[in-house]
Amino acid sequence: MGISIQPIPLKLNDANLQRLIREAAADTARVFFCKHAKQRMKQRRITPTQIYDCLRRGAVSEPAHMNLHGSWQCTLVWRHAGDDVSVAAALERDDEGDWIVVVTVF
Repeated sequence: MGISIQPIPLKLNDANLQRLIREAAADTARVFFCKHAKQRMKQRRITPTQIYDCLRRGAVSEPAHMNLHGSWQCTLVWRHAGDDVSVAAALERDDEGDWIVVVTVF
């Protein structure tokens, strides 16, 4: 049985996308890292904890927009232990709810 990805209806503004990302990030099992993000985490010495904090508490620094894959995406920034961490995150939706793809980190 495959997972059917459903588009997120209507246009999301920054506040609504931020709220949905925070809700999904409350459960780390709903956060997935793409290969590029994992490479950048290693290269830039950014930990998963820093990313989870950014997703849960960060402010939108790049506005909500539809990416090339038809998902809503934005960049969030959060100061963690004196370092500014930015996370580009896309919100996906399937039969079980919302989940996050971490696209890149810097």
